[in-house]
Amino acid sequence: MRLLSYLLVIALILGYACSSSKSGSQTSNEEVKTNDLSSIEMTQDTIHIENEELEYEITIIELGFNNWLATQPPMTYYALNVLERRNINYVYEWNQRAANPMAYNPNLYNQFIDYEPTIRYGLEVNYMLFMYFEFFQDKYRQRL
Repeated sequence: MRLLSYLLVIALILGYACSSSKSGSQTSNEEVKTNDLSSIEMTQDTIHIENEELEYEITIIELGFNNWLATQPPMTYYALNVLERRNINYVYEWNQRAANPMAYNPNLYNQFIDYEPTIRYGLEVNYMLFMYFEFFQDKYRQRL
């Protein structure tokens, strides 16, 4: 049950958000703006990345993720095309497991990830998604 409660807190959402969905509720959270209109917002164990121009967002809520991320290579360590290829494979395997709850723990793979390989999400999203998959594999001893 404890694992289930942690997993219910996990929200890994990558999809198309309405341009008007960006709210003004960003209070005292750290926010970093880049020149491609994307933002990365980090508060404790929540990471939210949004780009209104491309209409995407990714939210990662996972206990311990920020501390783990601080020990990993920086975003510039990886080439964008490498991250995209790895994420395509990870998302495919993740979605296969989410579609088959009888064979894989539905508490771990509780939702699908909408990642379209033809869309250029940029370095920030691909890096965070890749790092989440690496964290997930380490924490839950899964191999995607």
